[in-house]
Amino acid sequence: MNPILWELGDGLVVRTLTPDDDVELFALVDRNRERLRPWMPWEPTTKGPADTREFIERALASEDDREANGIYLEGRLVGTAGMRVDTMDAKAEVGYWIDGDAQGQGLVTRTCERFLAFAFEELGLHRVELLAATGNTRSRAVAERLGMTQEGTGRENGRVAGGFVDLVTYGILDREWRDRHR
Repeated sequence: MNPILWELGDGLVVRTLTPDDDVELFALVDRNRERLRPWMPWEPTTKGPADTREFIERALASEDDREANGIYLEGRLVGTAGMRVDTMDAKAEVGYWIDGDAQGQGLVTRTCERFLAFAFEELGLHRVELLAATGNTRSRAVAERLGMTQEGTGRENGRVAGGFVDLVTYGILDREWRDRHR
């Protein structure tokens, strides 16, 4: 996998994590557990730096996916973002999370904008999806700011610590992206 290093301005940088980022990433996860638990299925199984290291190493081993990227603000890790890529169907799914202290600054929207540009302009994909739990209003707002179309709700389509949640699917096509960025 080719590592990502995107400088997005105003101190915002997205870069591929390395195994040496395991302790810093785990500390960020640990500080945000209460916020992550309702939405992230991996929260309960992330019990130490070894778990975050395993995630990073697994992501780095993928030939297609672009997972395990840190969102940095002024050099401080404030979240992660990534994209699962399905080359056969020319589509991807973007995902992310952000530290509670860093939310509300547009960092996730700017990061996802860059991932969409990467998907459509560099990888030549046809479609990008974003899935968000029905109750996750912040993630749903990100999808809407990105110009994605709400396409439907999968009943109990996501598993989290508390059981199953309904997931809203948002999508954007390459031609829609181009029309928005002319």
